[in-house]
Amino acid sequence: MSEIEREAMEYDVVIVGAGPAGLSAAIRLKQLDADLNVVVLEKGSEVGAHILSGAVLDPCGLDALIPDWKAKGAPLNTPVKEDNFYMLGEAGQIRVPNFPMPPLMNNHGNYIVSMGNVCRWMAEQAEELGVEIFPGMACSELVYGDNGEVKGVVAGVFGLEPDGSIGEGTEPGMELHGKYVFLSEGVRGSLAKEVIEKYDLQAGKQPQKFGVGMKEIWEIDPDKHREGTVTHTMGWPLGSNAGGGSFVYHLENNQVYVGFVVHLNYKNPHLFPYMEFQRFKHHPMIENLLKGGKRIAYGARAISEGGYQSMPKMVAPGVALLGCSVGMVNVPRIKGNHNAMLSGMAAAEAAHAAIRDGRGSDELTAYEDDVRNGAIGKDLKKVRNVKPMWSKWGLLPSLALGGFDMWTNTLGFSLFGTMGHGKTDAESTGKAADFPQIDYPKPDGTISFDRLTNVSFAMTNHEESQPCHLRLADESIPISVNLPQYAEPAQRYCPAGVYEVVDDKFVVNFQNCVHCKTCDIKDPSQNITWVTPQGGDGPNYPNM
Repeated sequence: MSEIEREAMEYDVVIVGAGPAGLSAAIRLKQLDADLNVVVLEKGSEVGAHILSGAVLDPCGLDALIPDWKAKGAPLNTPVKEDNFYMLGEAGQIRVPNFPMPPLMNNHGNYIVSMGNVCRWMAEQAEELGVEIFPGMACSELVYGDNGEVKGVVAGVFGLEPDGSIGEGTEPGMELHGKYVFLSEGVRGSLAKEVIEKYDLQAGKQPQKFGVGMKEIWEIDPDKHREGTVTHTMGWPLGSNAGGGSFVYHLENNQVYVGFVVHLNYKNPHLFPYMEFQRFKHHPMIENLLKGGKRIAYGARAISEGGYQSMPKMVAPGVALLGCSVGMVNVPRIKGNHNAMLSGMAAAEAAHAAIRDGRGSDELTAYEDDVRNGAIGKDLKKVRNVKPMWSKWGLLPSLALGGFDMWTNTLGFSLFGTMGHGKTDAESTGKAADFPQIDYPKPDGTISFDRLTNVSFAMTNHEESQPCHLRLADESIPISVNLPQYAEPAQRYCPAGVYEVVDDKFVVNFQNCVHCKTCDIKDPSQNITWVTPQGGDGPNYPNM
């Protein structure tokens, strides 16, 4: 569609994505120079609509960005009071004491939050400073300059015909140009993926690794509610089938966040991450907590887990990758929002200095230096071996050795150096004939639910006449390759029931999509590409 003539608007900095990284960048830019023209483009129907995170928030990023956040009413209402960690078996659990864990694992001083609501509040702070924020404006295309630099983005394309062509009702959108473009799209963003490939930013780095996180919000019996309690579990039901674990966070109003993460490097293509989540809730410890309560929301999102050694080069001419577009999650802490905020600030400071010096459209190397050598790099370097240990040696050895490695890293050294990840998650998928099928119990409709019922609690919606935003490079591969070789795992790895095999045909129900990006990551043939649908479509998460 790049041949279409569009109106163009000029800005100093164009930011794609109103998550914690993008909003932090916008706020910091205006703090540094109120006269900078800054725009934030958000594909969700409102800021926060597409934000899904655990979340226990380390406030260090917010402390640095808006030191008086408490006085300004930031929605950090539930300080962590109690930290629990359990190893689960099918019928029971063992509490792992807190004292052997490295200090970085302590949640004292952190808050149980809805990151969607935190981002809504941050957007208010940004707008008060003069940032322009446009929700419902999906960025579908990058605009390149004459020298190959990223010059801007195309946003606000609506009403394309189902085949992607221009129709009578098509709104072609507009180009938004900037001296610098910040991509803060979250995990596996479509524009960031293009930039990484075009400029070969992953060269010399380990492949990025991912998990899929699924989350429900429950209202529970007030007698069972323990506000401020944080619980993490590992072990059952995943066992040796996959890495991962759970979280249960007690926030205010008798609500709990119940979440489950499955690492996407699992080998058995018969594994069904969503059903592992539903089975987990029938563990006696969890079922007793939820019994008598009701689920009020559901969602899912991929998580970047590669860490320190998987972060691509973060800058190319005219563009910088922020937050989860790079992958800044501290895996053992299950935290990345603080680093996303710090990355936004670092990018803003580098862009401000460059613009002040009369520069534009070059590489913001000062940003990358700040991330790798500053607080973010130090945070991630200490835990860099936890994920590869888990992948190579399994749960129990990695717990012991990973804990030891984190302790030694607090002293500034590691006996293991920096371990590699090996294969991508797609390449890790084994052949169906080499693995047993897994029998999952039927959801009971009270504690556990089928996918389509749960997806209705994500309030996702896509206008049906638009082009499918889940693109198949070769439409024959799902049936000719993935079905015989891998039992077509898209039927199972998608937590929203988008993909089906019906009468030997591959069906894509894109209306169900919650924008988790798992298909883009895990498809063993790498045949599926997630691109942004038209603006405002997708989930509408209230308090995720």
